[in-house]
Amino acid sequence: MKNGGEQMDFEFMTSERIVFGIGTIKHIGKIASTLGKQALIVCGSGSVDLNPIIAQLKSFDVNYEVFHVSIEPNIEMVEAGLILSKRSNCEFVIGFGGGSVIDAAKAIAVMMTNSGTLLDYLEIIGQGKPILHKPADVIAVPTTAGTGTEVTKNAVISSPEHKLKVSLRSPMMIPKVALIDPELTISMPQAITASTGMDALTQLIEAFISKKANPLTDSLIREGVRRASRSLRVAYHEPGNIQAREDMCLASLIGGMALANAGLGAVHGFAAVIGGMFDAPHGEVCACLLPAVVQENIAAIKATNPDSPYLDKFKEIATLLLDDEQANIEDSIKYLVELKKDLKIRNLSDFGIEQTNYSKIVENARMASSMQKNPIVLPEFRLYEILNIS
Repeated sequence: MKNGGEQMDFEFMTSERIVFGIGTIKHIGKIASTLGKQALIVCGSGSVDLNPIIAQLKSFDVNYEVFHVSIEPNIEMVEAGLILSKRSNCEFVIGFGGGSVIDAAKAIAVMMTNSGTLLDYLEIIGQGKPILHKPADVIAVPTTAGTGTEVTKNAVISSPEHKLKVSLRSPMMIPKVALIDPELTISMPQAITASTGMDALTQLIEAFISKKANPLTDSLIREGVRRASRSLRVAYHEPGNIQAREDMCLASLIGGMALANAGLGAVHGFAAVIGGMFDAPHGEVCACLLPAVVQENIAAIKATNPDSPYLDKFKEIATLLLDDEQANIEDSIKYLVELKKDLKIRNLSDFGIEQTNYSKIVENARMASSMQKNPIVLPEFRLYEILNIS
């Protein structure tokens, strides 16, 4: 570690092509035509109109099949999508929707070119085998602004049987094209704007203080935090404000790029476990946890290493969030608590999480991959405190 906790030996990977801007959905037909003549469109329940994409595909003589995703992707769903893709001789996949939809698209694309079953490649509940063959090409078109999965190298798969969410992971899973059109996010319900926006902000903060942070991810994250801090509230209270939607889409994109290269931290370590055990939206769980995790991380670092460069990074986050060079670490905690309240984010207890569940959550969260990149190993009592005050 050098220069305030940053790694000076690093790699950086992202999508082969990123197309960003208002109205860019009009380019999807031309882009798709370079990938093949038969597409599998993986989309959500229909809150965002699919017709513009279909019209674009038709104008470039690209045929398609539509596979609807109504819940978070699970093994059975991915297998159903794979069957449809093979029956229709699909050559590539278009993921059009929120993070769960795009994760499903990425998982189906993996299985279109790799033998065996999905369980062969899943972490924890499966065999965790490496993905050997490049997945089918994916065009990722997000209609929410939060996960950044359009540029990440994994897909989160739910296993209700195991009460876990696990990852399918490979650098080859980063979508070939990420097409981000902020106009597609205007129809997001207010609660989804809040939860996905807080997920984006969480990813930016956690990647910034991650043990794997590097100068390139840090420089991107600074811009992402500035935009999220000035526009998340605006997007929530003024849904039609296209400038705010643009900012949040860019913040989400940067968050995805950052986490793919720097990793995350304790918030996502907890969130992965909680999301598998309870019916709780990922973004809102992250929003519940973020202020408490920041507070306990800072307290733990001060208690063990008051000269830690990570405290400088937390101080910088405060100045970015408040757009004030004089802001201190405590100001950032207050800001996050107030933001959570303003966006009407619920508490963990509202999802049925009780103290009797804490020991299991803590036990599993300590082993989560995201937890390993947290800037400090949090003592058990602080993990319990995070749950208590979230």
